Amino acid sequence: MRAAWIALVLVVVMAAGPARAQILRFSDLPAWDRDDHAQALAAFVQTCDLIPGPDWGPICALARDTAPDGARAFFELLFRPVVIGDPPALFTGYYEPEIEAALRPGGRFRHPIYRRPPDLRDDVPYFTRAEIDGRGVLAGRGLEIAWAADPVDVFFLHIQGSGRLTLPDGRMIRVGYAGRNNHPYRSLGAELVRRGLMADHEVSAPMIRSWVRRNPDLGLRLLETNPSYVFFRRLDRLPPQAGPIGAMGRSLTPLRSVAVDPAHVPLGAPVWVDKAGATPMQRLFVAQDTGGVIKGPQRADLFWGTGEAAGDAAGRIRDGGRMVVLLPVETAHVLAAGG
Repeated sequence: MRAAWIALVLVVVMAAGPARAQILRFSDLPAWDRDDHAQALAAFVQTCDLIPGPDWGPICALARDTAPDGARAFFELLFRPVVIGDPPALFTGYYEPEIEAALRPGGRFRHPIYRRPPDLRDDVPYFTRAEIDGRGVLAGRGLEIAWAADPVDVFFLHIQGSGRLTLPDGRMIRVGYAGRNNHPYRSLGAELVRRGLMADHEVSAPMIRSWVRRNPDLGLRLLETNPSYVFFRRLDRLPPQAGPIGAMGRSLTPLRSVAVDPAHVPLGAPVWVDKAGATPMQRLFVAQDTGGVIKGPQRADLFWGTGEAAGDAAGRIRDGGRMVVLLPVETAHVLAAGG
């Protein structure tokens, strides 16, 4: 059974093509001894019971019984750090936005947030953003969850995949990802650079947001150049203190959850992030989410948290570095040996 499981892991992490794998020592991870391993263990416990395979069940059971002061020893005993693919990595950030919205249209609340249409199929291209927002092809079908005050907020809600809607009476509604229209994502930043409206070094989520708001007519047309569109569902049972729901169906933890490409990194696995850039970071995350543009063994999106401050910080992250996956000992050695 264990040999079959290891073979399955090899198939998963090499599904997008063979990637070089190299085992490191924990002493090779910068600042490993200074991280808060108890925080990482708490995030790991959130989803470890969902990882398939015979090796993970006992590891998860032991994780639940491990005291906070034993967290570092837990990871060092049961895992080995493995670099999959060839660095440098590309690290970006994402967050859970908070936006103003109303349950009925009127006044400034006129930009719909749609639930998943019943005729949407996961493998067939649907209406584009220009058709949905520009031509209103879904209007009048009763698909609106709410109406937002700012189209830029709706656009970034689509990019993040989850959010909190603040209603005029102070109530709050949580929404989460329910599907997409199966069109490729097209970067607004790249389009602004292509048109000569922004220099490459200026591109960030806050700068894009500011530019579109300063140029509302041209900005709306710019938003429509990205054909990708995301649909949502209400998450009425999600407590306010909990993070948004990730790809594993559980809440994410700020600065401990990371979106990865599951073709290379098993969902639920611990991931050491060694991020370079203006704000270097070395800490242990857990692979608990995915993303449409997160592709490759050295590509990761770091979950920053909820609200405007988290959004500003996440939107400025586009850094290199190295991503290291922690795998069960035997699996790590077999993978590094090439199967």
